[in-house]
Amino acid sequence: MVSERARRVEISGIRKMFEAAPPNAINLGLGEPDFEPPKVVLDALCAAVQGRMNHYGPSAGLPALREKIAERYRELDSETGRENVIVTGSGSEGLMAVALTLYDPGDEVLVPNPGFVLYPPHAKLCGANPVFYDLIEKKGFQPDFDQLERLVTPKTRAIVVNSPSNPTGAVFPRATVERVISFAEEHDLTIVSDEVYEEMVYEGKFQSFWGRTDRAVIVNSFSKTLAMTGWRIGFLVAPRALAVEINKLHYHLMACPSTPAQAAVLAGLEHGGAETRAMVAEFRVRRGLISRALAKIPGVSLVPPAGAFYTFPKLDWPGTAQEIAGTLLQRGLITTPGDAFGSLGANHLRLSFAASRENLRKGLAILRTVGAELRAS
Repeated sequence: MVSERARRVEISGIRKMFEAAPPNAINLGLGEPDFEPPKVVLDALCAAVQGRMNHYGPSAGLPALREKIAERYRELDSETGRENVIVTGSGSEGLMAVALTLYDPGDEVLVPNPGFVLYPPHAKLCGANPVFYDLIEKKGFQPDFDQLERLVTPKTRAIVVNSPSNPTGAVFPRATVERVISFAEEHDLTIVSDEVYEEMVYEGKFQSFWGRTDRAVIVNSFSKTLAMTGWRIGFLVAPRALAVEINKLHYHLMACPSTPAQAAVLAGLEHGGAETRAMVAEFRVRRGLISRALAKIPGVSLVPPAGAFYTFPKLDWPGTAQEIAGTLLQRGLITTPGDAFGSLGANHLRLSFAASRENLRKGLAILRTVGAELRAS
């Protein structure tokens, strides 16, 4: 018999589509850059391995890397030090470590709908209850604070936020960040802010929660910015007393992050900025390409993404998002049905534009053809 814990969570809808895909399918479903890490990062990894950096390191990460990360956040809060930073085995592990530290059985956690697939299961795995707040297309996928006031109870422990957003591409303006902070302070909540896509913003300016309140925990990753999704390395930034507690749970999840990978990341932070900027510039071009193409397909509406590398179009076609995604899969196009991210994604698909321009054009042609057939039927 498996545990009740295991029975309470399901396989990710993203993974279901990815693993069911036929060979040579065009992948607009999985969220990872089609770039390789900067050469300085690859060279640093090889040097670390050959230089015998192949053993356990500190649980919270290499001091030099933690200090480099702290340096970035010191621009937002001059008191930030490496004691605030924990290097994690990916942003996902960081989110899990934070959840295990903050949530008790019976607690309630406010999570976005639609939102990244891990937020509700992490709450459930801790015995807490995810409570969904709506991100509505007609409101630009921004939170409704009147609804949040109705949802909060004495059991509410935290609010999870994600800007830039996976899957919607929405970015919080400064006013929204300030309202979330006021809401959290009024109701004694911790803000768990997933800022993995912070460097991928095309409209407006990214607004971090760090340095604005002592109630925020920032979870981030190097997977996207340094194109190293398979390396599984990220970090979090938290108030120092809370960081000590998170690090205890982090240790029990993975002991310590990869030592050679940390050495490579440090080199990337010091010397890989130009490659990251070039990658984001290319994503900006692809964002325009996919947004213009989707706008021309009958039965499709789109809030243009302000950040990340996803579009989240709404489809007025016959069939559910699952059925449409299944049909597209049979034609050789991987997408992610929107309801994998929550009930409010039921009529949406998530399309990643972290794919080549050629594959975007081919994938959009398949989408256009299938849409015409479904509407004709």
